[in-house]
Amino acid sequence: MADFVDALKQRNLKKIRAFPKSDLHNHFVLGGCRQYLRKTTGLKIEPVKNPISSMDEMHAWNRENLGERFETSEMRKVLIKAAFWQAQYDGVAVLEIGEDVWGLSEYFHNDIDELIEAFTTAQKEIAPNIELRLQIGLSRHCPIEYLEDCLSHFWGNKAFYSIDLYGNEFAQPIENFKSIYRRAKKEGLCLKAHVGEWGTAEDVRRAVEELDLDEVQHGIRAIHDENVVRFLADHRIRLNITPSSNILLGRVPSMSSHPIGRLYRSGVDVTINSDDILIFDSDVSKEYLRLYESGCLSAEELDSIRQNGLTTNRILIKE
Repeated sequence: MADFVDALKQRNLKKIRAFPKSDLHNHFVLGGCRQYLRKTTGLKIEPVKNPISSMDEMHAWNRENLGERFETSEMRKVLIKAAFWQAQYDGVAVLEIGEDVWGLSEYFHNDIDELIEAFTTAQKEIAPNIELRLQIGLSRHCPIEYLEDCLSHFWGNKAFYSIDLYGNEFAQPIENFKSIYRRAKKEGLCLKAHVGEWGTAEDVRRAVEELDLDEVQHGIRAIHDENVVRFLADHRIRLNITPSSNILLGRVPSMSSHPIGRLYRSGVDVTINSDDILIFDSDVSKEYLRLYESGCLSAEELDSIRQNGLTTNRILIKE
C-alpha cells in the first residue's frame, strides 16, 4: 500500500501505527502497554537502554522490574489485557499470544476454559477487531513427561492456533520434542519453535526437519549458511523475526546489518514482530521504522513484509 510506504518515508510513527500489521512473536507477559500497566498498578517499567549480555541478564531485569507482582491469577489477567491494549494502540490486526502450559495450574486453576476465556474476553472488551491466534507455549527446560502431562488439558481444544517451544535453546536436544510435535500436527496446530537466535544455522535446519516446523521464531543464524537459507526459502518456512530484541541481546551488532534484509532478498518468508515490548521498547510500528531508517530494508520491501504477515503461510486443519 503506497500510503504505508509514504508513512515510512515521512518517518511518521503515528501514520505507521494506523496500518494493519501482524505480531506473530509476542510473549504477552512482557508484551503489554507500559502506560496501561502504570495506570492500573502504579508500576513504572522502563526498557533497557543498552545491550545486555545474556538471557540470565534478561531474567534479572524481569525479576527487578516485575518480580512477583504478577504471580496471581488476577494479575496474570492484567498482563493479558495490557497486551491487547498495546496491540490495539499499535495497529496490530493479527496477534499471536498464549500461555505457557505450566500456567494453566499456576494461574487458571487447571481450568482450560478459564484460560481461554481470559484471552478471548480481553480481546472482545479491548480489541474486538484484532484476530487472536491463541498459542500453546512450552518451556524448553521442562521434562518431556511433565510437558506431556500439562498438554493433556490442551489437546482436542480447537481454540488454539499454534504451539511454540521457547527458552534456553541449549536446555535439551530438539529431538526430545518430536512426540509432542507429532501430536500437535495431528491436532492441526501451526508448529513453531524458538531456534537460531543463539545457536547455529544447522540448528535451524535440524529443528525444522525434526519437528516438521511451519515457522521459526528468530532463525536469524540461518544467514551464516547459504544452504540453510535456500532450504528455508524452498520449503517456505516462515521466520518471525524481532530486530530490536536481537540487537539488545547482542545477537546482531546493528539494525543496518540485521540479517532480515538478506534473508528477505534470498526469498525467505520473514515477518517483523515485537518479542518483549516492555524490555526492548519494540512495538511493531517502531520495528518497521527502525528498519527503514537504518537502510536495512526499503519502504517498499517493508510494506511487502507487512502485507505478507497478515496471511498464513500454510493451510491449517481447523475443523
